[in-house]
Amino acid sequence: METHRELEQALKRIHRRGYPAYKEIRGEYRFPFYTLSIDHVQGDPFASPSRLSLRLTGQQAAFPRELYETPCRRIALQDELIRRFAAGAQKESFRVKGSGHSGLIATSRCTQQVVERTACRIDPRTGEVLFRLEMGFPASGRSVDGEGLRRMLLDQLPALVKASLLYNKEKDGSRFASLAQMADDRQYIRDHLAERGLCAFVANGSILPRASGVSDRPMEGAVPFFSPPEMEVCFALPHRGEIRGMGIKKGVTLIVGGGYHGKSTLLRALEDGVYDHIGGDGREFVITDPSAVKIRAEDGRSVWHTDISLFIRDLPTGRSTRCFTTRNASGSTSQAANVVEAMEGGARVLLMDEDTSATNFLYRDELMQRVVSPGQEPIIPFLQRVRELYEKWGVSTILAAGSSGSFFHVAHQVVQMDRYMPRDITARAKEEAARFTLGLVPAPEGKAPESRRAPRPFAPFRGERVKVRAMGREAVTVGKEEIDLRQVEQVIDGEQCAALGYALLYAHRKLLDGRCTLQGAAYQVEKIMDEQGTEGLCQGSLPFLARPRLAEVLACLSRLREMDR
Repeated sequence: METHRELEQALKRIHRRGYPAYKEIRGEYRFPFYTLSIDHVQGDPFASPSRLSLRLTGQQAAFPRELYETPCRRIALQDELIRRFAAGAQKESFRVKGSGHSGLIATSRCTQQVVERTACRIDPRTGEVLFRLEMGFPASGRSVDGEGLRRMLLDQLPALVKASLLYNKEKDGSRFASLAQMADDRQYIRDHLAERGLCAFVANGSILPRASGVSDRPMEGAVPFFSPPEMEVCFALPHRGEIRGMGIKKGVTLIVGGGYHGKSTLLRALEDGVYDHIGGDGREFVITDPSAVKIRAEDGRSVWHTDISLFIRDLPTGRSTRCFTTRNASGSTSQAANVVEAMEGGARVLLMDEDTSATNFLYRDELMQRVVSPGQEPIIPFLQRVRELYEKWGVSTILAAGSSGSFFHVAHQVVQMDRYMPRDITARAKEEAARFTLGLVPAPEGKAPESRRAPRPFAPFRGERVKVRAMGREAVTVGKEEIDLRQVEQVIDGEQCAALGYALLYAHRKLLDGRCTLQGAAYQVEKIMDEQGTEGLCQGSLPFLARPRLAEVLACLSRLREMDR
């Protein structure tokens, strides 16, 4: 391993040479309080930036063990370090001028959610910090600007590391302690939801509305959330003490109200409550069962060997729905498949919005049943299964609805949003529902969906040079195959989307043999990430990735079209 002084000499040696000369400085260099590794050098000034990593021993970083001794604390600390470095890098970027990406310094771009990212890893045993970043090596035209890179690597980078990745008790001790305590408190609520008979909790004072449809930041001047007295619960947290808020019980919960009164806003907060949030987000203590999955209609999605007989059976063609495949599912078929896939992934809570659901999947009114008899309709509405899902399989449902009162008959609790404030109207809704008969024909007994056999390995994924590229949070391409993830609504950003692409590629290369199930493959991917981090899914140079949940891994595996090719 060479020293930073030898790196400085190497940069002087290649100054003004052709840009490919930068490849000569690949390797590791010892700095006073970290080791720098230049892992990948870009081919020209306009190519993707060079990738570097920093390694700080536990003694060099000096973070007290209590800040990373549990997974929730470690992830919170890693997230904070990424944000600190990113803020400093934004100020330092492009101070060195040149062509292309010259002067860029960057790392992961974090969202409002706190998730595990490959940009920063702290070893829970030793406290060693591994930090990844990217740089645009500067160029004058297409020639090496050795002096510019010297300033970046020997002046700017050490200052960034010192300001963001080293523990300073006097300056940051209280801030890091506060992050650790908040992580403990949120984990405490998650760990105790089930024993309290709850599937979600929304703290009093939370700010749920977002700034706009394209911004996840809190809305200024928004109405704070406060629980109806009938639904208020209290948790005695390890550090914060008592916290009160609305507890949503297991079972069937209906969220109703007029348009623009906050139904979908509450539901969106609950679907995002599977993740922790940064301080100041407003949803720091909106906590949802971590297995919860948002379900919607998804016209045109592919469905592969899925048992949708809980909701669709007796097709006019005589085709079985116990092992159903289509490359272009209708709204109702896709939503049925999405429910079954969520159950495969162990979801204990389903989240639905009437606005994004297929109407004929949710319910059929009495008049329609009179005109088109149940014997002529292969779809068993969700309304007729929702109680059974809970009573038989322990799967709760939270549904936002604004036009149909049919679900009043089956709901365990009903919340009305009135100018963004919740009211418990369960008693009144039940009283009114008792005056109306649904006249539903009882649904045939449901059977647990059969697990899907996984496909044979996908031939185009077998080669060594298969590229994975995320297109924001909407899709990921693996080789030449594009997987549409626009309707997988709990994917938070492009880094998580890319991780799903690598999960798909890993599964097809390492796990799928035509005998295991897709469910089994998804759980194996989860195990790899538990043991090795998201890095364990990749080969070669590592991009910035954010860890996905099991539910999203299974959703991605299920959406590859023509899996048996």
